[in-house]
Amino acid sequence: MALIVQKYGGTSVGTIEKIRNVVKRVLEDYKKGNAMVVVLSAMAGQTDGLIRLAKEMCPDPDPRELDVLMATGEQVSVALFAMSLKSMGYDARSLLGFQAAIRTDRLYGKARIQEIDATRIFKELEKNRIVAVAGFQGLDERGNITTLGRGGSDTTAVALAAALSADVCEIYTDVNGVYTTDPSICPKARKLDAISYDEMLELASLGAKVLEIRSVEFAKKYNVPIHVRSTFTQERGTMVVAETKDMEKVLVSGVAYNKNEARITVKRVPDQPGTAARIFEPIFRAGIIVDMIVQNTSEDGSTDLTFTVAKADFQKSMKLVSEVAGQIGAEKVLGDEDISKVSIVGAGMRNHAGVAQKMFHILAKENINIIMISTSEIKISCVIDEKYTELAVRVLHEAFELENDPTEDR
Repeated sequence: MALIVQKYGGTSVGTIEKIRNVVKRVLEDYKKGNAMVVVLSAMAGQTDGLIRLAKEMCPDPDPRELDVLMATGEQVSVALFAMSLKSMGYDARSLLGFQAAIRTDRLYGKARIQEIDATRIFKELEKNRIVAVAGFQGLDERGNITTLGRGGSDTTAVALAAALSADVCEIYTDVNGVYTTDPSICPKARKLDAISYDEMLELASLGAKVLEIRSVEFAKKYNVPIHVRSTFTQERGTMVVAETKDMEKVLVSGVAYNKNEARITVKRVPDQPGTAARIFEPIFRAGIIVDMIVQNTSEDGSTDLTFTVAKADFQKSMKLVSEVAGQIGAEKVLGDEDISKVSIVGAGMRNHAGVAQKMFHILAKENINIIMISTSEIKISCVIDEKYTELAVRVLHEAFELENDPTEDR
């Protein structure tokens, strides 16, 4: 008998009929003698509807009360799921985040899981029950309901799999697995049989929407194998696992892009110790994540500082930075929302030279100007004008021959 954690997203439980189909799928594994823990998201569109309701009540809802409201979406899903199982004669128990003892910090809307006491879930499983846990939510140390942010149900599932020492965590979604790039942009995109945690972390951080980045962090830390697959087919998906030697042989595994980026430049900043800290301090206090940072120095004692943030945080960041710029004597602050980030990712980059040069050459051939560059051991990212995003993705995918399966040559 295996202990399996399955997670079904909003599109998988978007209607009563779809929930019934999920029940059938869960029962296929349950009837084989497996212990089943099922994490459900809110029905498709329900979370957005709750946010609209909150904003109709007041433009800037209280964060604590907004989390209380948002958590109700998943409560509906797990209750309906358990009702369906019981009506068919199977024992099931739905649990909300606090009932599953999912403890988080106090950052409403973006809470992070700190620990899970799996005692109650194990007790329910010992009674041969199917356990349905509401994703996306938990409880802070003061007993307040918290939510984990968009994609938080992925994190719930993987964290539970780690706490339960599950044999596998299956993430069911509306795609068949992890692809070499977005198939809607590049029809030749190929589904990967397997990808390493590190590669998946990079792809998730760069805009790939298959898995939420914190779920991959949990999986890597606790060595939880993730199987990403479609709710609507029986086809095998993509395994996200620890890196193997074969993975290092593949130079580039995927091309990612993110149009949800904005660039801010602070011109002629005094080149003095502590200046950068003063610029970023109010941004960090506001919980805004900064991605790429580039600083150019000059001989006249000043520097230009450029960085990127999510578009949703652009206006707030501009206001905060402009206030600091005036205090430190910077010349001006410039902003640009018409950018995107295109990246190539691959474990093989660690041991191969010339990958960056090839990427830059490919973009230059298409007359695509590179605005910013950042790298890691297994990633190269370029900020470009947003209008060239799709072209850049296609030419990079073709140049690195990602439509071909490298294992077929072995």
